[in-house]
Amino acid sequence: MAGTITKAKRERAWRMYQILLETYPEANCELDYGGAFQLLIATVLSAQSTDKGVNLVTPRLFARYPDAATLALADPEDVETIIKSTGFFRQKTKSAIGIAQALLERHGGEVPRSVAELTKLPGVGRKTANVVLGHAFGIPGITTDTHVLRLSGRLGWSEETDPLKVEADLNALFPEETWTKVSDVTIWHGRRCCFARRAACGVCPAAELCPSYGVGETDPARAQKLVKA
Repeated sequence: MAGTITKAKRERAWRMYQILLETYPEANCELDYGGAFQLLIATVLSAQSTDKGVNLVTPRLFARYPDAATLALADPEDVETIIKSTGFFRQKTKSAIGIAQALLERHGGEVPRSVAELTKLPGVGRKTANVVLGHAFGIPGITTDTHVLRLSGRLGWSEETDPLKVEADLNALFPEETWTKVSDVTIWHGRRCCFARRAACGVCPAAELCPSYGVGETDPARAQKLVKA
């Protein structure tokens, strides 16, 4: 159940979202993929890794296994070798091949378009499901990755830490059609400015509205040096 959403809280959150949207108009999923299946696999590989790291291995992976039919028959050792640098490669290989096999068995090789069906696949949780639905199919959803969880608290959007409860709070706070974009701009802000250890508060575009201003570097010159392009 979502926390208490007042009119003032909703209005402040909306203003902050608009500022972030203006700051990062190009915000989108930063994984490279061709279609829903490849996005699904890439998102699974991104667990405990970076999108940049995943993008280094997926060209080779998808050149060899572009769809569910080919990945379902893959040699696990070959997949492990390709994705090893992303970490937890044995479990990720098991999940990736298992996903491909499940898609063939249950969905004719196609990626389903619901959270309920996606989360029945090996290694797929709500976060991954919402990434795929939002970016491959245009079905709105909040992606509660580490950045969204952290910034939801800092920005005053949610007092919760459990991903399901944070998702419920943000679902109640923002219009449904914005959920995917809310996630994207929040993730981009978390990767480029509002860092976990040393936020660049001094140059944050939403600083005047942020209840956590001062948790990081407030001097503009020093803060600017922290910002990532």
